[in-house]
Amino acid sequence: MAWFDQAILFVASLVANWFSALSGGGAGLIQFPMLIFLGLPFGVALATHKVATVFLGLGATLRHFKESHLERRTSFIILGSGLPGVVLGASAILYVPERPAVLALGILTLGLGLYSVFKPKLGMEYAPRNVHGKGLALGVAGLFSVGFLNGSITSGSGLFLTIWLIRHFGLDYKRAVAYTLILGGLAWNGTGALVLGLLGTVQWSWMPVLLAGAVIGGYLGSHMAIVKGNVWIKRAFEISTILIGLKLIAG
Repeated sequence: MAWFDQAILFVASLVANWFSALSGGGAGLIQFPMLIFLGLPFGVALATHKVATVFLGLGATLRHFKESHLERRTSFIILGSGLPGVVLGASAILYVPERPAVLALGILTLGLGLYSVFKPKLGMEYAPRNVHGKGLALGVAGLFSVGFLNGSITSGSGLFLTIWLIRHFGLDYKRAVAYTLILGGLAWNGTGALVLGLLGTVQWSWMPVLLAGAVIGGYLGSHMAIVKGNVWIKRAFEISTILIGLKLIAG
């Protein structure tokens, strides 16, 4: 890769991961299409992007570690429910027709953004719920479904985890984004990257530039999210979901 292409890739990765760490997902809006634009086939770009997003989780974790309020029980629920879905989604995506899946995901993602826009108080306060009984069972099913999306379609899947933690479990945006970046970014994306790395092909020669952008962007975006709080995160989430939804629908 020429140095100019490396510079473009680094800037794209930095911006994508900064915005993703601020909004709770969406690195694929910029980074994934850029990999295809620079010449990678869809399957190779998917596997390469998934590996790089693990380091978004690392950069975010470095900033969230001291100030996050992750609870052990909630973390186990997210990991135990979502990881099987990630493995299934990552195993299936290389054999699924691309366009119908992407179109459906675009409509759902756009709906998330519009839902948040028309719910001004959504995610502004921390009010945990549905942690027992039928509410928990439904939450587990939702986490499995979001995990499947995370493993299969990479563009914006973290946003689904963020909004599910807010809407169903009653978290505020700051806590939900912390769970998404640390557990989704490291554990979920790491598992998806492993599966796609075994079944597909990763462009390893591009990885140093992507990893640098992911770690730096993830750290800076998480810092801004912590400093600015729920209102800024909510607005970034809405912008990210609407743009990703429109992009996926347009193709």
